[in-house]
Amino acid sequence: MPLLPDDLRWGVPLGIAGRVPGLLRDALQVGAGVPRRLGVPGLAGVLPVGCTLPWRAIHFLTGLCVGAAPSSPEQRAAHPTSDSEDDAMDSNLDQATEVESAQNPPDAVDSGGPRRHLRGISEIRSFFRTNTDPVFFVGPTAFNLLGIDRWVRNFEYVVYYDSWEGAHPRVFAPSHRPYVEFKSVEEINNYLLRDPECHAYMTRHGRKPKVALVFLDEETERICEEMGYELILPPDSLRRHLDSKIVTTKLGNEAGAPSVPNLLGRADSWEQLSTQAQDAGLGTDLVVQTPYGDSGKTTFFVKSEQDWDAHADDMTGQDLKIMKRINNRAAAVEAVNTRHGTVVGPFMTDLTGYTELTPYKGGWCGNDLYPEALTEAHRATAIEHVRRLGDRLRQEGYKGFFEVDVLVDLDTDEVYLGELNPRISGASSMTNVTAGAYADIPLFLFHLLEYMDVDYDIDVQEINERWRELAAVDVWSQLIIKFTEDRVERLLAAPRTGIWQLQDDGSLDFRHVSNDWHELTDADECFFLRVYGAGEYQFKGADLGILVTKGRMQSYSADGAALTPRSRRYIEGIRQQYQAEAVPEPPAVMPLSYVK
Repeated sequence: MPLLPDDLRWGVPLGIAGRVPGLLRDALQVGAGVPRRLGVPGLAGVLPVGCTLPWRAIHFLTGLCVGAAPSSPEQRAAHPTSDSEDDAMDSNLDQATEVESAQNPPDAVDSGGPRRHLRGISEIRSFFRTNTDPVFFVGPTAFNLLGIDRWVRNFEYVVYYDSWEGAHPRVFAPSHRPYVEFKSVEEINNYLLRDPECHAYMTRHGRKPKVALVFLDEETERICEEMGYELILPPDSLRRHLDSKIVTTKLGNEAGAPSVPNLLGRADSWEQLSTQAQDAGLGTDLVVQTPYGDSGKTTFFVKSEQDWDAHADDMTGQDLKIMKRINNRAAAVEAVNTRHGTVVGPFMTDLTGYTELTPYKGGWCGNDLYPEALTEAHRATAIEHVRRLGDRLRQEGYKGFFEVDVLVDLDTDEVYLGELNPRISGASSMTNVTAGAYADIPLFLFHLLEYMDVDYDIDVQEINERWRELAAVDVWSQLIIKFTEDRVERLLAAPRTGIWQLQDDGSLDFRHVSNDWHELTDADECFFLRVYGAGEYQFKGADLGILVTKGRMQSYSADGAALTPRSRRYIEGIRQQYQAEAVPEPPAVMPLSYVK
């Protein structure tokens, strides 16, 4: 039986017969999966009985039922589908899956049969688009993994702050939310996991829910065991061990991924610190880090006794990473440690310390993903550093998602390993919409594969090479907008979650509600995800919201890095949407970093 019969071009829906043969050829070249029988509603009578196509072609043909789909990885990356198109494709695919499942039962069955084996990206994509296991991202907001529901059927979000006020079909927030003085994101997550309303929602299908979070602790693990949830993350004890900047430095050195010239030790005075540093050849212009915590709050720039005295309480009695201060450019990258090796995502530069965005000196406040984030030589070195670190983490028993900061010394051209975040991070939002993600699958799905009851084959080297090439055509940016003033206010009005557009006069106008940022097409429109709404409080360090766009937000010159004019217009436009009033007796509040 020929794979593509000669008369295929006749009778194809939507009057695109002339284009079908070439488009199908592209689809078949992209996905060389195991042939499956075709059962796609709307194509009855087009293909003769018995004609077989790879599953990627079936997915492609399903797209033809609602509109012509891009025919290559690069075209799909450049033209992601809209919410309505995705929903229509999902509906058609679900119907097709019912036919497919009836004709070809899955390899794995619940009665102890062999595990299903997925061969390549084509079958992995179809596996997730037909997934029956409930998977939930639980957190204060849906930000970190927003958009994954486009790729994974039965993927939903359970959140404390519903940025859409009930309008997002796959975001759930409990209706009863009394004011609670949370001291950490872990406490918010644990509250949600215990909440009876959330539990009823997550278990409504009768299958054991899989749960992903950014932050967890031992209590989270106990709650999940008691409530019947499956945590799809490494153990908290291992994550906390690896989260230490001291441990990261040691593991990196062992793996051949060096850090900025440093020494590890303790100091109780400026004299002790400066003496140790000079003996190690680091000089006296230093960057000092304590083992745990957000880098914006646990990184200290020290070159005099006065600097030491200003932060002595934070450094005395702590294990310290004492580094030579270098003239550097920082880049962030996410990766996944899989059974086949480490898949390395695209690199992006960090935005740090901008007073328009954060009250914390050196605090992370966004990212730019663009082709020139690293030179080809720096990118190759950085990928090798991350790959080596990932392989070393595997030896420690760690599997899945992690984020790494790398530093390029602009004076010596050296590339160094920076900070490790052994978890989902705030950079995930852009990693999941890159050209590489649309050519293959989002990075998080490689993590998810490690926790699904399947075996799979992938060529990690090939994927890394393809993503490295596709990084040359992609531009995305995000801004994390915090409240920077030292006061507490009650919000009277806040910007809506959705698509906003810059106008010629510099104003920022709301266009429409959107589930995520995948529909963005140019630099003058953005997606804004609101965190705090009317009736809630804004206070120093509070995450007000996240802005994602297709243009760069940071530029470089001889004077260093600076926000672009467009970035400043976005920030001013969003801040103008907030209205607030003073609170005579403000409640106790604690700034929590919800997104990284």
